[in-house]
Amino acid sequence: MNKVYGSASEALDGLLHDGMFIAAGGFGLCGIPELLLDAIKDAGTRNLTFASNNAGVDDFGIGILLQTRQVKKMISSYVGENAEFMRQYLSGELELEFNPQGTLAERMRAGGCGIPGFYTKTGVGTVIADGKEHKEFPTGPDGANETYIMENGIFADLSIVKAWKADATGNLVFRKTARNFNPPAAMCGKVCIAEVEEIVPTGSLDPDMIHLPGIYVHRIVQGDHEKRIEQRTVSEG
Repeated sequence: MNKVYGSASEALDGLLHDGMFIAAGGFGLCGIPELLLDAIKDAGTRNLTFASNNAGVDDFGIGILLQTRQVKKMISSYVGENAEFMRQYLSGELELEFNPQGTLAERMRAGGCGIPGFYTKTGVGTVIADGKEHKEFPTGPDGANETYIMENGIFADLSIVKAWKADATGNLVFRKTARNFNPPAAMCGKVCIAEVEEIVPTGSLDPDMIHLPGIYVHRIVQGDHEKRIEQRTVSEG
């Protein structure tokens, strides 16, 4: 089975449809699957739901799809740095489901492992817990009961991620902090597409250095990527 495609649009061919649910890797501007997001924008697919830690900025990452009104709902943890996101949310044009970062990562990982739900203390007593199942467990001091809330695993139609290296079978290596949300996002989609900076010969990757096994990855595309700095701080000379 050939997993390597010539372009992002070719890798997405036959997968996109209006109203679909996409899990996207990245954190801030680091590890963003920018080529695939550009191709989704060009395809014009609409009413999308995205599970992603954040929505990029106004002209990069998922932010470009907000500009074209292709996103219906965001399942996110951090939504700063994006004025258009804020405008659409406050005007009621965009649905938003807030998740603590650890909860969002675990929801993705759980979905990838076939786990439909799990209990967590994070969010208990806040608006995050509204409408969710509450359950008491004896986990406190001396076996005292503590309250947990149920969170659902994320099962997406498509996962899009950014990696540093891949071999032709889809084994992925992420570079430094670009690893962030990419592995759990890759796991939870029915189909996963990885865009990479380099494709190396099969067997050349040290098995102990592979961050995500190729069984999770269905399609690969190689391309050039922009290296952005989210917040640049310099000292006075």
